Amino acid sequence: MPSPYRALFAAPGSTGFSTAGFLGRMPLSMMGIGVVTMISQLTGRYGLAGALSATIALSAAVIGPQISRLVDQYGQRRVLRPATLCALAAAAGLLLAAHFGWPDWVLFVCSAAIGCVPSIGAMTRARWAYLFRDRPELHTAYAFESVIDEICFIFGPIISIGLSTVWFPEAGPLLAGCFLAVGVFWLTAQRATEPPPHPREQLGSGSALRSAGLQVLVTTFVATGAIFGAVDVVTVAFAEEEGHKAAASIVLAVYAAGSCLAGAVFGLLRFTGAPARRWVLGICAMAVSMIPLLLVGNLPFLAVALFVAGLSIAPTMITTMALVERHVPRAKLTEGMTWVSTGLAVGVALGSSVSGWVIDAAGARAGYGVPAVAGAVAVTVGFLGYRRLSRPVPQRGGTHEQHSEREERHLA
Repeated sequence: MPSPYRALFAAPGSTGFSTAGFLGRMPLSMMGIGVVTMISQLTGRYGLAGALSATIALSAAVIGPQISRLVDQYGQRRVLRPATLCALAAAAGLLLAAHFGWPDWVLFVCSAAIGCVPSIGAMTRARWAYLFRDRPELHTAYAFESVIDEICFIFGPIISIGLSTVWFPEAGPLLAGCFLAVGVFWLTAQRATEPPPHPREQLGSGSALRSAGLQVLVTTFVATGAIFGAVDVVTVAFAEEEGHKAAASIVLAVYAAGSCLAGAVFGLLRFTGAPARRWVLGICAMAVSMIPLLLVGNLPFLAVALFVAGLSIAPTMITTMALVERHVPRAKLTEGMTWVSTGLAVGVALGSSVSGWVIDAAGARAGYGVPAVAGAVAVTVGFLGYRRLSRPVPQRGGTHEQHSEREERHLA
C-alpha cells in the first residue's frame, strides 16, 4: 500500500474502526439491489421492486440526518445501537412479508422502517476528521473511505444478487442485515476514536442544512443519486433481457471498480486549487459518462461503458466531503456528511422508482434514458450553485447560528 495510506493507520484504533465501518457499510450496496432482486424473483414486478427500493432510500433520507444529529449531540454508541436494532427488526419483517406473500402495504411499511439504518460512512469519516482535522492526511483518509465505499459496491451486488438468484430470493437482504449488525456493534465498541458529543448549547437550534454551500451539494447529489439508483435497476433488467440476470452483479461491480481505481489514485495526489472547481468538473464528467449507455447493445459493451463512467465517481465524492468539512460547523460535521448521503438517497429513490416504471412500460434500453437526464440536471444545479461553493468560507469552530450569520453576510 502506498505510504500516504500506510500513514493513516499509524493512528491508534484506525484499523479497527475502518474495518468495522467496512462491514457496516456493506448493506449500502446490498439491501436495495437485494430487495430488487428478491421481489423480481418472487413476483416478476419490477415496478414494485423499484418502488420498495426507493422507499428504503427515501426513508433513510428522512430519518438519517436526524439520527446523525443525535449522534453529534449524544455520541455514536448511545444512538447507533438502538437505531440499528429498529432497522434490523424492519428488515426481518420485510423478508417475512415477501416470503409469505403478504399484502403490498406491509412490504412498504417494513421498507420505510428500514430507514432507521445509520449512515456508517458518515460515522467513520467523522472519526477520521477527529483524528486528522486540518491536516493533509484527511484528504487521504477521505479518499480511503471512498475506496472502501466502492469496494462495498464491487462485492456487495455480486454477493446479494448471486445469493438471491442461486440460493433463495431472500438470501441477499438477509446477509446485508447480518453485516449491519456486526459492523455497527463492533464500531460502537471502539470508544477511543469516537468523536466527543457536543452539548445542545454548542450545536445550537438550527440544522447543518442552513449552510448555503451544503444546500448546493445536497441538491446536486439528489440528481447524482438518481443516476446511481437508475443504473442499478436498469442494469438488472437489461441483464435479464439478455438472458443472464446473474451477470448484472458483475457488470455493477465493474462500475464500482472504475470508481475504486480512480479514488485510490486521487488519494495520492495533493491539490492546491479551489475544490469547488474540481467538484464541478467531476459532476460534468459523471453526466457525460451516461451518454454511451443510451447506445448499449450487449453486456460486454455495457461493462466497458460503466467502468469508464465509474472513474469520475470517487474523485467527486472525495471532493464533496472536503467541501462539507469546509462549509459545515465542526459540531455538526456528522449531520452535514449525512445530508450528502440523504441527497443521494432521495435521488436513488427517484431513480429507482422512475426507471422501474420506464422498464415496465418500454423495456430496459429505454431505462438508460433516466440516468442521462439525471446527469444533465446535476450539471445544471452544480453550475447554478458554483458561486456559493467557491466563496470564502468562515471559521467552522463556532455554533451553527454564528456560522450561518457569517456565511449569509458573505453571500449577501
